[in-house]
This record gives sequence, C-alpha cells and structure tokens, in this order.
Amino acid sequence: MTLEEALRAAFAALEAGARLRHGAFHTPALATIGRDGAPALRTVVLRGFDAATRCLAIHTDCRSAKYAELIADPRAVLHGYDAATRMQLRLAGRATLHHDDAIADAAWAASRKTSRMTYATAWTPGTALPAPPAAPEDPVGGRAHFAAVLLRFDHLDWLLLDPAGHARARFDWAADGAMAASWVAP
Repeated sequence: MTLEEALRAAFAALEAGARLRHGAFHTPALATIGRDGAPALRTVVLRGFDAATRCLAIHTDCRSAKYAELIADPRAVLHGYDAATRMQLRLAGRATLHHDDAIADAAWAASRKTSRMTYATAWTPGTALPAPPAAPEDPVGGRAHFAAVLLRFDHLDWLLLDPAGHARARFDWAADGAMAASWVAP
C-alpha cells in the first residue's frame, strides 16, 4: 500500500460514511474541549464529506454543550473505526458553526423528518427529566434549535490493524493546502 492509496481509502470511507446509514464511518465519535477543560466525547452522525475542502458535516442542537464548546474553542477531533477492514481514522481540525444562515438552511432542508424531530423538543440537551419524553409530533419548531457544523481537518491519522503488520500514516495540510504525508510507527 502506498501513502496515496491510504489517503484514497480514508476519503472513500468518509464518503461512504456520509452516504450510507449503515456504513462503518456513519457514526464516528467527536471530541471537543469541554467547558471545564477536560475532553468531551460523543457519537455523531456524519452527514456529509467534501474531499476537495476536507470538510466533514454533522448536525447539532444549538442549545447543546457541544455547540457551546465549539464556540469557546473550535478545535475538534473526529474518530472512526471500521471493524471489518480494521481501519481507524482520526481527523483533527477546526469547526465552524452555522445556525442562522444559508448553510444551516440547506442542511435542514436536506434532513429527514425523523432527524428534524430531534431538534423540536422543548428541553435543552442534558436536561434532567423524570422519564423519557414523548417524541415531538411536528418538526417545524426544531429549526430554531438546529445547527450545521463543518469540521475542516488539517490532520488525518490513518491506521490499519493487520495481523501481518500494522500500518500507520499521517497526513498534514498547511494553510495554503500543501500536503505533507509520511509513514509513522503504529
């Protein structure tokens, strides 16, 4: 395997994850810096990937801790693992938040009704409740709480766990888009 093949495999996995609901990279973990300075990790749904801009798209509730954490510090890491291929990806970059703009409007319009329902609840994510709430019946009110998050990564760590020998590569992009790639010890 070459570095170019490793990068192509990583990008193909991300494209499939954004497109296929049951794809291995459809529900990666997103790490942010919590308000207390500690790492904060949660599973997200990968909604889009643009290889040309190295942008990953996810959605969130603008009332969530995740949203507040990304406002305070936009640095984030996305982690995914495909057990079938034994490929792990770690992508680090900066997030931009889109709540009341054309990017958020387009993401909302492209969302399924069931996804929109998530944002229509009256409660802020993390609110203590006496029992699980009933699902909202109308997603329209959810738009006010919906935000699109675009994570543009400038670092990609690719790892392949192989019984014949693990392989790991690092890809870094400079501000001008120039890429540096190297094999590193697993």
